[in-house]
Amino acid sequence: MLTLSVFLLGLLCLTHADCTNPTVRKEWRTLSTDERANWLSAVKCLSELPHDTALTPYVNPDDIAAVNASGSYYDDIVYMHMDLNHLIHFTGLFLPFHRWYVQMYENALKEKCGFNGTSPYWDWAADAPDVYGSTMFQDFDPVSGLGGWGNLSNDAQVPNGAFSDFKLSYPSYHTLRRNFTLQPYIGLDPTLFTDPYMDANASFTQSEVDKMVNGFVGDYKGFQSYLEGFEGAHGSVHEILGGDLGGTCPSTAPANCTPGPTFSANEPMFWMHHAMVDKVWYDWQNSDSANAGIFYGGSVQMIDNATIYAEYPNGGPPMLSLDSVMHADGMFEESTVGDVINTTAGILCYIYE
Repeated sequence: MLTLSVFLLGLLCLTHADCTNPTVRKEWRTLSTDERANWLSAVKCLSELPHDTALTPYVNPDDIAAVNASGSYYDDIVYMHMDLNHLIHFTGLFLPFHRWYVQMYENALKEKCGFNGTSPYWDWAADAPDVYGSTMFQDFDPVSGLGGWGNLSNDAQVPNGAFSDFKLSYPSYHTLRRNFTLQPYIGLDPTLFTDPYMDANASFTQSEVDKMVNGFVGDYKGFQSYLEGFEGAHGSVHEILGGDLGGTCPSTAPANCTPGPTFSANEPMFWMHHAMVDKVWYDWQNSDSANAGIFYGGSVQMIDNATIYAEYPNGGPPMLSLDSVMHADGMFEESTVGDVINTTAGILCYIYE
């Protein structure tokens, strides 16, 4: 009975008495020009602040570059994602960590760079029929525009918009890159990428989002594995934008550069992409009472082969819980999964429009 009481108390604590006026996250294109400019200015501001010596890698994997002390504070936030990569992808931490990560980033924008809005999201489902022609990438204004596709004759560097001179330190010093890639899975392991010739945008259409939000009732593992699967919506958005978001190595990178998700947070679109991933999770959580507050997943990636992945698509033992801590590499205060399982409880106080 004591155990049941503690469990019920934990559920009650998910209702945060202090969150009486949650902020509202909105789609980028619904923001005013001034609101867009405010976010873009704050993002660039973080890239102009010096390296924070508080950055203390927790994992130190051998497939990433060492910390660059001459980099920026923005680079430090990117490095967290690089360092923690194997703990936060294809494990139970995928959704809660990235929810927390976007919130910490928003906090940094506000505390260090005068941002006065909320994290915007990119509704990529609306653009799935024609990502290349999306209005997201047709605003070249240097103050309020995201810029367009990269110049393929210049390492796919973004040539216009607010990020035309956005310098990044990882995996080597370079300018932000963006490279539309419709079929990114050709040539990859066919046992994991079972439809290598699929168009990436096929996995993040509105019908696919509806399938995720309205399906997998009470099935956290199934929901996450469908969203994060090798050819799922999450990865496909990364890959279709290519360049930094797609984790391709820049021309300046050393020969041992390992492509992949590690430095994908270089691309400011990362934050809007993961706000949308979070919105899909939020919508699923709110679509049925059986989804609210539930969590399941392991702490160890199981992606060495298709057989073990099929059994543990969101991580193997040791299993995680709402009390599991998400590491912050010294950059922010650490939080638990339970702190972010509800967007209007714990340390969070926001909703989506």
